[in-house]
Amino acid sequence: MTSTGSPSAAPPATTVLLVDDQPLLRMGFRMVLDSQADITVVGEAGDGTEAVALTAALRPDVVLMDVRMPGMNGIEATGRIVAAGSASRVLILTTFDLDEYAFAGLRAGASGFLLKDVPPADLLSAIRAVATGDAVVAPSITRRLLDAFAHRLPDAAAPAGSTGSGTGGSGMPATGTEVTATSGTGITGPGSSPEDQPAGRSRDRRLDRLTERERDVLDEVAAGYSNAEIAARLVLSEATVKTHVGRILAKLELRDRVQAVVFAYETGVVHPSANPPRPD
Repeated sequence: MTSTGSPSAAPPATTVLLVDDQPLLRMGFRMVLDSQADITVVGEAGDGTEAVALTAALRPDVVLMDVRMPGMNGIEATGRIVAAGSASRVLILTTFDLDEYAFAGLRAGASGFLLKDVPPADLLSAIRAVATGDAVVAPSITRRLLDAFAHRLPDAAAPAGSTGSGTGGSGMPATGTEVTATSGTGITGPGSSPEDQPAGRSRDRRLDRLTERERDVLDEVAAGYSNAEIAARLVLSEATVKTHVGRILAKLELRDRVQAVVFAYETGVVHPSANPPRPD
């Protein structure tokens, strides 16, 4: 009699640390996450200081991080978690029309952001995506937030209690220059003239590492398009686009495509809209 062998073990569940100063919100998120067989909430924190300590102790795959909390806020907590070399990836929780810390959170090293009124299905898919190192939410939403805030947030040190100068744990320089609110997008490649560069911003030499095709892909990523949309726009296969994105991140020394969008805004690859979108 031939043995069929034992069934393969299920992959380990994605572990999540919930960070929010409102117990009712934590309870709501926990109910949604605990309903999934592949996601486990391993802890809860009510402020940034506790979040940093629990992240070091529990080593969750994903930290769902609120921003506005008493004591240490979510921006500083994110910066400390990333600077400590933790493998945990941080998702910032934000209110689109009020929370102006979103841009600073991404610069501090967060892997992305979620809106607090995110539908449960989107919350779950975002956590799974981040746990595997992928994009957090639809790139178009990232673009909307950056269009709304980039021209108003000159650097990551603006919010009180943020990580301040340097890279902020994001792997990107904190330029400290104000983003000019001009419409349109476009790569400022090696052939561009000095007058094409945004006022007051020096060009990042890391852009020279990219091929012409990689610059095209970066432009599309920064414009908020998904891999499938980029493939259609540039007449490439989706697998080829994914390969280009991986090479872009490696050459620019960035963590993920969300950080690539931030990099594009900081270096003038794209420019924020002169008329940022209003909240729905």
